[in-house]
Amino acid sequence: MSKISKIGVIGAGNMGSGIAQKIIQEGLNVVMIDMKQEFVDRGLSNIKKTLQEGVERKLFKQEQVDQILSRITGTTDMTAVADADIVVEAVFEDKQVKTDLFKKLDKICSEKTILATNTSSFYVREFAEQISRKDRFIGLHYFYHPAKNRLLEVIPHEKTSKDTIEKSMLFAKLHGKTSILVKDAPGFAVNRFFVPFVNEAARLLEEGIADIPTIEAASKQGLKIGMGPFELMNVTGVPISLHAATTLGNELGPLYQPCAKLKAQVEKKENWNLEGKPDESKFQPVIDRMYGICLGICGALVDEGVASIEDTDRGAKIGLRWAMGPFEIMNKIGVGRTYDLVKAITVKYPDFKMPQVIARQKEKGTPFVFKVVDLEVKDGIAWITLNRPEAMNALNEDVFKQLDEQFSQAEKNPAVKAIVLQGAGKAFVAGADIRYFVQNIKAKKVPDTVAFTRKGHELLLRLENSPKLTIALLDGLSLGGGSELALSCQAIVATPAGSMGFPETGIGIYPGLGGMLRFARHAGPELAKYYTFTGMTLSAKDLYELGVATKLVEPAEVEAAIKSLVATGKTDKYRKREIPEKFKVFAQMCSKANVEKLLSGKAPEGVPADLGAKTLKTVGFKAPLALKVSNDIIDRQVGKSIPEAVEIELGRLEEIFSTEDALEGLSTVGRKRPEYKGK
Repeated sequence: MSKISKIGVIGAGNMGSGIAQKIIQEGLNVVMIDMKQEFVDRGLSNIKKTLQEGVERKLFKQEQVDQILSRITGTTDMTAVADADIVVEAVFEDKQVKTDLFKKLDKICSEKTILATNTSSFYVREFAEQISRKDRFIGLHYFYHPAKNRLLEVIPHEKTSKDTIEKSMLFAKLHGKTSILVKDAPGFAVNRFFVPFVNEAARLLEEGIADIPTIEAASKQGLKIGMGPFELMNVTGVPISLHAATTLGNELGPLYQPCAKLKAQVEKKENWNLEGKPDESKFQPVIDRMYGICLGICGALVDEGVASIEDTDRGAKIGLRWAMGPFEIMNKIGVGRTYDLVKAITVKYPDFKMPQVIARQKEKGTPFVFKVVDLEVKDGIAWITLNRPEAMNALNEDVFKQLDEQFSQAEKNPAVKAIVLQGAGKAFVAGADIRYFVQNIKAKKVPDTVAFTRKGHELLLRLENSPKLTIALLDGLSLGGGSELALSCQAIVATPAGSMGFPETGIGIYPGLGGMLRFARHAGPELAKYYTFTGMTLSAKDLYELGVATKLVEPAEVEAAIKSLVATGKTDKYRKREIPEKFKVFAQMCSKANVEKLLSGKAPEGVPADLGAKTLKTVGFKAPLALKVSNDIIDRQVGKSIPEAVEIELGRLEEIFSTEDALEGLSTVGRKRPEYKGK
């Protein structure tokens, strides 16, 4: 696959400039084009303003912003994107304007260039039919605000090539988007159920079921969302909701048609009045209708092959920021109740039929099961993808169970020579699902955590000792259990976006899936202690220099690097290496004498004073019991076989998870700095 480095964005309005901003933030170069220089200048100004606000909020440093802005140029000259790898159209929703633009780009751009539309209203194929490069045309539907919203719908049409789809998915990952693959259909996936959701709110008002404050409050309660449908329409523009509903209604029938109340509101040229006190006695009828509409339509789009149940949920949670996806809601309220609520919608709208995916699940009498680990075999290589990007691919019981199943299937396949583990979205794996640990502590089921971890170790040992070459593709964030999963593989291929870290002592526990012992095998116990005690992140370059990562390559070179490893065969990943000079000071920081000082609150000796003071301060924020237990485990693991070292690690788990510090650290993640008591 060719390298992706230059992107064209046509349209410098709010959407176009937001798309361009996100792309340059992630390290790619952008040429942003609009009809007039004043539009271009306004778009560039919007980007600069947003980034400067990031500096004020301490999200960026000024030098970072300067570097980001150096990656974008603005112009009115369309030929500036002639050599772009991908050109994304983000002009206003006018079919003829878009068609004329793509005809022009088709003539200007090189043969390699992929053209993409950000349309939300039209079929992707309608534009593809008007140009010669039908195989290199695709839909890339961004969500507002595109610099902040992580979701990207990738919409191929019937003639889009496999290479174009793969390159578009890679592009999504390169600029920090979580992509879902969606069929070219009205509303695609997310708008297919979101637009009827806001339209139904207006319909409930029109029918006198409830007033606006009640519909707002009931919707927020039922769907666990931050903004109700009327507020959402006010924010995005009431006319936009009408336009979207009209488009869907024309394609899909009465259920989707905009109601009279919505049309009237647009004619009044006013936002909805949100003032008033909700009537809680009317919440349930509102919630039932909203469930019936949203869940029924989600079932229909899955029936039609527009998106999978997993991607439908992902779209709701990432794109719309719902706390739960539609199919998760079905599981929560029960598939039987879901069926009844959707049945009421089919009675009200006879042209809307009961989705088979819901009917079949009702017959089974069981909840929906979500696939979170995928397996694909290509050219003798099994690609196992941890596909839970909305949770940064965090490990839980379902993930481990499915990972075990997919790994077993790949390992038994005689055509498979190597097995690659990768994560969907921006992360490889961002650790274990902390909620599971907290629930077990509160329910006094710490032995369940130990049993869960033991099963994890069994799988990791199989990965490490498999007769098939196992490779971790580290092309994103990796923390805790994710780092430990990567370390268990026989080789690691990293891209510059890859990283590794062990934050556990900062949340009251220790790395419990072999991270300390395997990192110590690579880089020595002193460095294992340093990175465990401090939680400092290792970049992909750091990992490569230490010999932890086998190869460091650009994203476009990943497949070639993996094929090269397969051709070479297995090597001893723990072979003796000289620690690079820049890491020796960190190792000295955690020499035996200095560890005693650090754990007793004293500055380490034999290192630069400022670095020693900084490290002491960092370690001071960690859980003292977790630090002491980690130190003891690493010492005891020296000279032991890996299975013996694993048992040493497992032997302290119940102890550490039973501490007050563990509950404090795990339950405060993302909320506040924990206050440890050392007990």
